[in-house]
Amino acid sequence: MSTTNTRRKPRAATQPAAALAPGSPVTRLPGIGKAAAESLERLNIRTLADLLYHLPFRYEDYSRLVPIAQLAVNERVTVTGTITSSQVVRLPGRRSITRVTIQDATGSVEAHWFNQPYLLQQLRQGAEVIVSGLTSLRGTRVAFIAPDWEFPDRDLLNTGRIVPVYHLTKGIGQHAMRRWTHSALTLVPPQLPEALPEALRSTHALLPIGKALAEVHYPSSDETLRAARARLIFEEFLYLQLGMLQRRAERTQAEGRPVPVDDTLFQRLQDSLPFELTNAQKRVTGEILADLARPHPMSRLLQGDVGSGKTVVAAAAVLSVVSHGLQAAVMAPTSILAEQHLASFRRLLAPFPEVRCELLVGSMSEAAKAEVRRAAADGSAQVLVGTHALLEDTVRFNDLGLVVVDEQHRFGVGQRAGLRAKGGEAQPHLLAMSATPIPRSLALTLYGDLDISLLDELPAERQEILTRVRDASSYERIYAFIRSQVAEGRQAFIICPRVDDEDAEGDTKAALQEHRRLQKEVFPDLNLGLLHGRMKADDKERIMQAMQRHELDILVATSVVEVGIDIPNASVILIEGADRFGLAQLHQMRGRVGRGVHKSYCILMIGDTASEALERLQTLERTRDGLEIAQMDLELRGPGDMIGTRQHGLPELRAASLSDLPTLERARSAAQALLEDDPALCKPEHIAISAKMHELWHTSGIQI
Repeated sequence: MSTTNTRRKPRAATQPAAALAPGSPVTRLPGIGKAAAESLERLNIRTLADLLYHLPFRYEDYSRLVPIAQLAVNERVTVTGTITSSQVVRLPGRRSITRVTIQDATGSVEAHWFNQPYLLQQLRQGAEVIVSGLTSLRGTRVAFIAPDWEFPDRDLLNTGRIVPVYHLTKGIGQHAMRRWTHSALTLVPPQLPEALPEALRSTHALLPIGKALAEVHYPSSDETLRAARARLIFEEFLYLQLGMLQRRAERTQAEGRPVPVDDTLFQRLQDSLPFELTNAQKRVTGEILADLARPHPMSRLLQGDVGSGKTVVAAAAVLSVVSHGLQAAVMAPTSILAEQHLASFRRLLAPFPEVRCELLVGSMSEAAKAEVRRAAADGSAQVLVGTHALLEDTVRFNDLGLVVVDEQHRFGVGQRAGLRAKGGEAQPHLLAMSATPIPRSLALTLYGDLDISLLDELPAERQEILTRVRDASSYERIYAFIRSQVAEGRQAFIICPRVDDEDAEGDTKAALQEHRRLQKEVFPDLNLGLLHGRMKADDKERIMQAMQRHELDILVATSVVEVGIDIPNASVILIEGADRFGLAQLHQMRGRVGRGVHKSYCILMIGDTASEALERLQTLERTRDGLEIAQMDLELRGPGDMIGTRQHGLPELRAASLSDLPTLERARSAAQALLEDDPALCKPEHIAISAKMHELWHTSGIQI
């Protein structure tokens, strides 16, 4: 028996005789009956391939074998020895400790398990055993508390190696999951097709798929684990990018409705505006009008910071389309935002009285909705602004030429496609708009099938927003400042991270209780409103309209105000627990003020004064550049709340993370090279790649 401090070599797997196909049900594995299969289905594991791609989310490194005499406290290690004694100690309340003493040539150590008396039947005196776990101090001696253990004459899955840790569900433990994945790895790889050609694997130094899956579940070393993950991540990104690029290619070949550029019309619009367009607005408008003139449908994302002037750019596109006899549909995520867009379009297009703009939202009366639907169907309404109500089957257009989707990440890919489908055989042009700042490298991935225009300049008249980070010692001065702003006729937002105390963590402020406290104790003479995501849609609309009409002085809310509220009179936003929000989200909420003619203020309340949290928030004090803020957010937290794959029309990723931009960009380059060589992926060496790419996208319910 070794007593050397070393890394233990994992035992080679025992090879069974018969292989199974990756698509075989998991019940083909020993030990998986009906009940276990039902539990696995809750993890979306139905086939052996599903099981193999249920990847560990972390690992315990038990590969270091240590002589018992060298054990120290708080180390993850493995010991091997002989059981010299075992007993169950009964405790009050039907509790117990199974206590086992293990000895090697250098000394002995105890291992304790709580409330598992049945272990006494397995861990008998005289048996050799391997124990892995975190060492603790019990009295004056080092001991193992609830360690993993195995007998050395079996394949080691739980001890003596780098051990996988899986996401589980009720009825399934780590030991069972390890047995099943290990069994699948011995049965399936002979039948597992290698999708990536050898030349591609060689160029990018990728492991074969069977080796990669074996090593990602049961790594031989840290190095092989890194290599295994690199293969799986690259492959997943490759299929993601192939799907994106094929969607883009199909779109550029589709039949569209070309709308010739009319420079005179655009000049008339510019001349009618009470402000000068920024150079960025002129550049982006030119890109969009050039797209509209092509014989293929435009699919363009317009990214612009809060207040960068996206609406006037969209109005130019709408005007161009309707001036050629086509219609435009503008979809927004909330009724209040749709109403704001209607008012903006009517104001911007007022010099063109022939353009009729109408509103369609769910809260309208049936008679009013029927009238608007008739106007859209017969073409007398050239511009229809609305919410999800635009997607209803009863809404038909006479000749839809342009779809504008605002805050497009609030809509699923199917909803955007559904509105576009109302244009008939010749697809209408699509202009998606977003004020959510996303770094350009990430945007190229999320919207790889779209062209991207960036409004990177704020209008000169946009108000400065003074941003400051403060702690609890400043509350008295902050409340006095808010009161002074209200006295001058301004309004304020107070944002809380949670809805109520049941959701709150630690001293985090909750909107329900904070609204009650502020109204009673701090601002009893002012009108305070409450807004949060659990409210009914009609109640939300009522509160937001009251804020717009200045019937409220202060609105206490959750982050539901992030988009869709335009209160030009609001000059202060106080954000409680700011260290609990991402920078990009804070930047979005800050954009609720500074929308009018008044100097505005954003106060970020911080509970955690640790230097890292403070430094992160101070980024907002020094910059209003949304892309710079988003890039820092991405580096600090990964994509996180910045994106949602389902909303962006992306498949779920099992191995890859969109924060791994270097690998993502390498995979995109590889995908471009593949499609340049074989656009339909129909060469023999690419058939498997095509199949795997479609499997990734279709498994997520997304059509390529």
